[in-house]
Amino acid sequence: MAIWNLGSINIDHVYRLDELPRPGETIAARSHATGLGGKGANQSVAAAQAGAVTRHLGAMGPGDDWVIDRLRDKGVCTADLRRLPDQVTGHAIILLDAAGENSIVIHPGANRALSADQLRDGLSAITPGDTLLIQNETSLQAEAARIARAAGARVIYSAAPFDIEAVRAVLPHVSILAMNAGEASQLFAAMPGDLPVDGLLITRGGEGAEYRDLAGGQVWHQPAFPVAPVDTTGAGDTFAGYFAASLDRGDPIPDALRLASAAAALKVTRPGAGDVIPALPEVLEFMNSQPG
Repeated sequence: MAIWNLGSINIDHVYRLDELPRPGETIAARSHATGLGGKGANQSVAAAQAGAVTRHLGAMGPGDDWVIDRLRDKGVCTADLRRLPDQVTGHAIILLDAAGENSIVIHPGANRALSADQLRDGLSAITPGDTLLIQNETSLQAEAARIARAAGARVIYSAAPFDIEAVRAVLPHVSILAMNAGEASQLFAAMPGDLPVDGLLITRGGEGAEYRDLAGGQVWHQPAFPVAPVDTTGAGDTFAGYFAASLDRGDPIPDALRLASAAAALKVTRPGAGDVIPALPEVLEFMNSQPG
């Protein structure tokens, strides 16, 4: 089994501030750093760090070779990553305040320039038992989900950044829909009634996470691990990647929730995004150190 991820790759420019700027306000940053990011890259790194065979689908510009090196160093297969000479690699401007909260502006660049033929070629080897991860920071999510489901694979869709039209297009091909609490509220307001998916994963930050089995009716809750947050960037992506990897190796839902929650908790104690997502041995050590 393997995890395939049609996911964004961004170069993160992180500016640390005492507080986030208000509209019309100009303030000076305390520091600046550059690193690996993008919801897709973060999820691929998390899945690979959790021990899953992880293949990243997506696109970059012609430069920035260090990004591919960084993904490979984290255990991600980049053989299906396309280099587009007429595009720039996606990038993000991340403003991070002293409490660890953030505001982010993204330029998608190559992330939204992959062609349908390139996608079909990249997904040609996906098989039953594999998992496809998708988010809303690339193009062709619905087509990728359709191909994966037709091949018998599981599809986990992180509906972020939230876009109701994107959700409507992708949902018929989704196995598990993953959202945070705010995105879930928007979805339920826009699409009341039953959802055509097997499962619903909702992360609630410091309040933990829950998984709703919409076919069997069972609900599992996982409390958050208490930590002092330093940087919340990429926490949801870490959760999603670890959750997918846990399901990929056959773990039951409660175990997948606990592992993913521990990985996300450990991640927020570290400044950065994809570069600092913890590896499985670190997460297991952290879990073993927790009461209960």
